[in-house]
Amino acid sequence: MHRSIATVSLSGTLRQKLEAVAAAGFDGIELFEADFINFKGTAAELRRITGDLGLSIDLYQPFRDFEGMPEPQFRRSLDRAERKFDLMEAMGAPLVLCCSNTSPLAVNDPALAAAQLHELAERAARRNLRVGFEALAWGRHTSLYGQAWNIVKQAGHAHLGLILDSFHTLSLKDDPAGIAGIPGDKIFFLQMADAPLLAMDVLQWARHHRSFPGQGDFDVVGFFEQVLRAGYTGPLSLEIFNDIFRETPNRRTAVDAMRSLLYLESEARERMATAKPSHPVQPLQPLRVELFNPPPAPALSGLSFIEFAADEASAATLATLVEQLGFRRIGKHRSKAVTLYRQGDINLIVNAQPDSFARQRFEAHGTSVCALGVRCDDPLAAVGRATAMRSQRHDSPVGPNELRVPAIVAPGGNLIHFVPEALGANGLYEADFVLDDHGAEAGDAGLQRIDHVALGLALDQLDTWVLFTRAVLGLEPGESLELADPFGLIRSRGVANAERSLRLVLNVSLSQRTRTARTLSVTGGGAVHHIALSCTDIFDTAARLRANGTRFVPISDNYYDDLATRIDLAPELLARMREAGVLFDRSPAGDYLHIYTESFEGGLFFEVAQRVGNYDAYGALNAPARMASQAQD
Repeated sequence: MHRSIATVSLSGTLRQKLEAVAAAGFDGIELFEADFINFKGTAAELRRITGDLGLSIDLYQPFRDFEGMPEPQFRRSLDRAERKFDLMEAMGAPLVLCCSNTSPLAVNDPALAAAQLHELAERAARRNLRVGFEALAWGRHTSLYGQAWNIVKQAGHAHLGLILDSFHTLSLKDDPAGIAGIPGDKIFFLQMADAPLLAMDVLQWARHHRSFPGQGDFDVVGFFEQVLRAGYTGPLSLEIFNDIFRETPNRRTAVDAMRSLLYLESEARERMATAKPSHPVQPLQPLRVELFNPPPAPALSGLSFIEFAADEASAATLATLVEQLGFRRIGKHRSKAVTLYRQGDINLIVNAQPDSFARQRFEAHGTSVCALGVRCDDPLAAVGRATAMRSQRHDSPVGPNELRVPAIVAPGGNLIHFVPEALGANGLYEADFVLDDHGAEAGDAGLQRIDHVALGLALDQLDTWVLFTRAVLGLEPGESLELADPFGLIRSRGVANAERSLRLVLNVSLSQRTRTARTLSVTGGGAVHHIALSCTDIFDTAARLRANGTRFVPISDNYYDDLATRIDLAPELLARMREAGVLFDRSPAGDYLHIYTESFEGGLFFEVAQRVGNYDAYGALNAPARMASQAQD
């Protein structure tokens, strides 16, 4: 498809926006009028710049408060339109967006609206231009696409068609199924936008909180499917009003934008390929456009390893910490200053190689997690999908007889390695490390596997990570929560695969004073700050860890007094939790018991967790108790 984006979706000057859009691989733009008004150049000069960048100007917008107006205002609007048509001819824009009227002067008369739009289209036709009519969700009399389509049909002009916008339809919970019945050639333009589900005025929602497809909660794939079933073959575009995007570096936003369209196309293609007709005598019509077809999302089965960046001194300190957690050193890398620690199915790698990617990250940000190893059925296909979805491949130097593990660069700069499932539990480590299993079980504390990893993100990285994990890794986001730190709010969202063998938690701070924000100032953002390790008997594991010297975050007695009023717990269990400092959460599916270690360098800490039954969350209700305790240290 011809892929486009509205200039309002990006930060920067118009020239900077155009360069970012071109670099991301877009074919064209929607020119937002304010961007042109503030552009230091003529329409002809803009046409030359976009042409040099390989971009077309697909749409000029918006043209407001036109249809259904009293005669004096209507005549003045026709004069106004002629001036816009002059600009469009000079810049080479073939289509103008006319959005439904919001003026208090507008008359609720669809026949009058149709007649006036017919006149506008007739004037556009004299210049070989076209007019697209869009129903704004807050339009005074026309807010639904069905209403707009009825007006366009009644107007009956070849140069007048419909413009569809997923936000305007889905924000009003209007059913998009009727779109499939609109002739595809009368849909002149398609704008896509996702959004989080928010209880707020639709106008404020639209102007501040739209997001790219795959970043929000709307069924944008279902909407897009109906447009394709109508036979639409025009541009696929993005129109995003978002306060964070307006301040985020536009090159990064443009890459996210392109990734979102590729994800949208691939999801729609897959859904339509497996769809069945609702009636045997009404077969589904074949697609009239070719949609993006990347390698399938990888089948991921959990984390194979977590790699830390450290220098020699920090590596020794980190070694003491992980040994207190019951890990034992079982290997040294064959060619690098890298050490492997293991407990259960958990592998921790400490990389102190001076010239490595990991060390470079340490020198910039301090000791931190620099890479995650993810077990995968087909690593090459996983990297193929990632690069197709606009992620960067990473190739680490390897020594003789060492394995090359495909990797990509995640948002923020850390690495994700795709470890072949076929290697088994020890294949990778036997190839790259000199292993010594003697004493590997000594001091074992009962930790079995990595339950989840939490990342601290800058506020402008959350949507990027949601889309990345969805489009590249095939994970699905859960509920978005807000947690109370003593110095502000933390927004938290989990993402996981269907089997729940791979879980990530994405945390952003809405304040600069929270512990999460302070961690970001050390790590530079996009860094793991919290690693949760699972066990089957948390009281036994916590006792072993304490005996090893592990220090846990103390929990106030008031927490347990309150817990007893909220949840019906056996007195013996409550007493054991109080004594051990274990926190508790319950859902209809099961229970969650967990405890947090004190923070290490840079704010990194560990969590020990026990899931009971089918509990599927992360104990977020208890996070304020942990953060309050840490704040009182």
